Amino acid sequence: MMRGNYLTQLLKGNTDVLILSLLEREPMYGHQIMEQLEDSSAGFFRVSEGTLYPALYRLAREGLIRGCWSKLPSGQERKVYTLTRKGEDRLRDCRSTWSGFAAAMNLVTTQAD
Repeated sequence: MMRGNYLTQLLKGNTDVLILSLLEREPMYGHQIMEQLEDSSAGFFRVSEGTLYPALYRLAREGLIRGCWSKLPSGQERKVYTLTRKGEDRLRDCRSTWSGFAAAMNLVTTQAD
């Protein structure tokens, strides 16, 4: 029980950087982001629509991503999200911070030989 709650909190705090990282690879629509997140993490990261879409809307409001409607050959429309220049800058900052954080966590949590 504790493990699940802990993982949920970790994911919640890192959803933005995960989304930005995926959009750096290629433009994606919402459901595709959910699938890629799960696939890229070997099933470790699973987000619900209730988590993903509010994050996408917030990232768009902050100017980190842009959503544009795209029409499929079937006539169906999907909103495709792309990373903006501001989003690229934020992602670079997040990666730098994450690297330092992960290194410091490893120093503290890994037992010395």
